[in-house]
Amino acid sequence: MDDAVRSLSETRATIATARSVVVKIGSSALTSMESGIDLRALNALADAIEARMRAGSDVVVVSSGAVGAGIAPLGLTKRPRDLATKQAAASVGQLALAHAWGTSFARYGRTVGQVLLTADDIARRTQHRNAQSTLDRLRALGAVAIVNENDTVATTELRFGDNDRLAAMVAHLVGADALVLLSDVDGLYDGDPRKGGATLISEVTSPEDLDGVVAGSGGALGTGGMASKLSAARLAADSGVPVLLAAATDAADALTGAGVGTAFAARPTRMSARKFWVRHAADTRGGLHLDAGAVRAVVDRRRSLLPAGITGVDGRFYGGDVVSLFGPDGSPVARGVVAYDSTELGEMLGRSTVELPSELQRPVVHADDLVRL
Repeated sequence: MDDAVRSLSETRATIATARSVVVKIGSSALTSMESGIDLRALNALADAIEARMRAGSDVVVVSSGAVGAGIAPLGLTKRPRDLATKQAAASVGQLALAHAWGTSFARYGRTVGQVLLTADDIARRTQHRNAQSTLDRLRALGAVAIVNENDTVATTELRFGDNDRLAAMVAHLVGADALVLLSDVDGLYDGDPRKGGATLISEVTSPEDLDGVVAGSGGALGTGGMASKLSAARLAADSGVPVLLAAATDAADALTGAGVGTAFAARPTRMSARKFWVRHAADTRGGLHLDAGAVRAVVDRRRSLLPAGITGVDGRFYGGDVVSLFGPDGSPVARGVVAYDSTELGEMLGRSTVELPSELQRPVVHADDLVRL
């Protein structure tokens, strides 16, 4: 480890030396309303990513900008608001964006592969694994994976909401050692830096470091903003992936020394892929209401959920679906993979396991398939 890396905080040193990195690039760093893709900016970002790869890291790129890249070619004067026009712009821009990345990395003899995802691809376990396999295989074949949300087909119900959250999902999906979020902001501030008087927060080591922080929404070309970046950083850090939030113009410094922007420390132990999917990716299909004793068993003692502690069932679901668990006051306390259909559970509520037939004596939600909120 060189002296520059040695002098960094533990979190920054981990990011600087990570062997597997996901780099997310915001729309404002790649596109403009007037001319579409900013090729000079894109080439500079590709140069920084190439340097990191040549240093020995494996990099997956999550690239925003499809809608922004399609605005100018279609003669639009502002980012569209209706879904059909957004998808039309994305269909034009996605092609241009993929070509631009391919041309840029071709300068180094590298091939790129485009991976378009919807939230449904992450929420459904089978598709989740397929996406993981595709990304792993692209990397094994030496290609640079360029990931984006599939804006041309994603509906409101099937959207990640922004590519910051997508990047956090991808970081866990590929088992990355670090996530770098690059945009038009140079870090997290305790207020709006455009209004003056705001202070840069260099390190976030715990939720208490965020007390009093005010995060805003996105700009004209993007759907994110500081609020989405902060949410994504916390999601990734909670799953065990450290995060660096920095300006795209500082990409070279961010990807070599990690000495710029704001660093978010990761939780000490990495969340398993299955528990991450249950907590952050899977759609819930219903809910179970628990009495106080069951909440203590599930939340405090990390025990499996048994039918005796269930007081009510919401919705229609089947064994293998993810459901929410609610306490006596109706607040969510956990999520888990349920072992029974909702119709079966109706006859099991409040009953001791020994009172049930042998085929119904397994836990309703096993501790290994349960995550606290």
